[in-house]
Amino acid sequence: MTTTTLDLAVTNENGNTTKTKRVLLLKPRGFCAGVVRAIDIVQIALDTFGAPIYVRKEIVHNSYVVNDLAKKGAIFVNELDEVPEGARVIYSAHGVSPAVRERAKERGLKVIDATCPLVTKVHVEAIKFAKQGYSLVLVGHRDHEEVEGTQGEAPDVTQVVSTVEEVAALVVPDPNKVAYLTQTTLSLDEARYMIEALKKKFPNIIGPHAQDICYATENRQTAVKNVAHGADLVLVVGSRNSSNSNRLVEVSKNLDTNSYLIDTADAIQPDWLDGVDTVAVTAGASAPEVLVKDVVEYLQAKGYGSVDEVEVMPENVRFGLPPEIVQAIASAPPAAR
Repeated sequence: MTTTTLDLAVTNENGNTTKTKRVLLLKPRGFCAGVVRAIDIVQIALDTFGAPIYVRKEIVHNSYVVNDLAKKGAIFVNELDEVPEGARVIYSAHGVSPAVRERAKERGLKVIDATCPLVTKVHVEAIKFAKQGYSLVLVGHRDHEEVEGTQGEAPDVTQVVSTVEEVAALVVPDPNKVAYLTQTTLSLDEARYMIEALKKKFPNIIGPHAQDICYATENRQTAVKNVAHGADLVLVVGSRNSSNSNRLVEVSKNLDTNSYLIDTADAIQPDWLDGVDTVAVTAGASAPEVLVKDVVEYLQAKGYGSVDEVEVMPENVRFGLPPEIVQAIASAPPAAR
């Protein structure tokens, strides 16, 4: 972990020593590679094919990003039946089930898939375990789009569990033939408790070779864990429907550091800062840096004059674009690329 050394105390004109109000700006924070890729796909599609471009569900779970793309010509829909036949549609970063893909074919839609490659990895694992005859337990939040998509790969053999109590109630045809997967945006601690409960109930259960929780979710949680003890308050920039953003708030609170999820700086309540000398600021994997900048400027205006970026670990992951977009770029006139 790297950080700049700060002078945390100042002496006022009366000779009394007071703490400097400061902001700890966590790194890594904000956009992950899957989110960057998904937003780029929508932007490139708009630039190449022109508006409107339809997007099934929110491309990523952030209201600022969705509103910005909507202004540029993206039309967000809940289901494919809202898309005109033969039109171009983009799947969100959270992925879709085979039933959705089949419906797109029936309606002759031109599909561009912006599913995060790490979500696709979980889909592939679900298919593999199902083909091998395993009962599947998917650890996650059943109302989340990612979970709906993954469960759709093998709906007849997949059960979703969100609590240890639900694990205890599980019934499967063969307790010796069970496999588990997890949503990519879970809390690391939450996932660990759930997996421990599954292993206790099904001693022969198997799981993926590498954990399903994505690198960005893990890194942002690790950053909070490393810094929360040194902060009086943790502010997480992210939208309410962002799973990984909500988990960052939970991680902080589990360490007894007060924390709030905020969409923008406007959501900050002045009384949150009462008696607070050190504020840690981070952002969920779908929150843009411009919103973080606004939060820091708000805090500076409130007297938090010292801003220190704390890098817990480097993050340099990049994902390639899907072939439909690569081909579109290649076929576009040079001036439009």
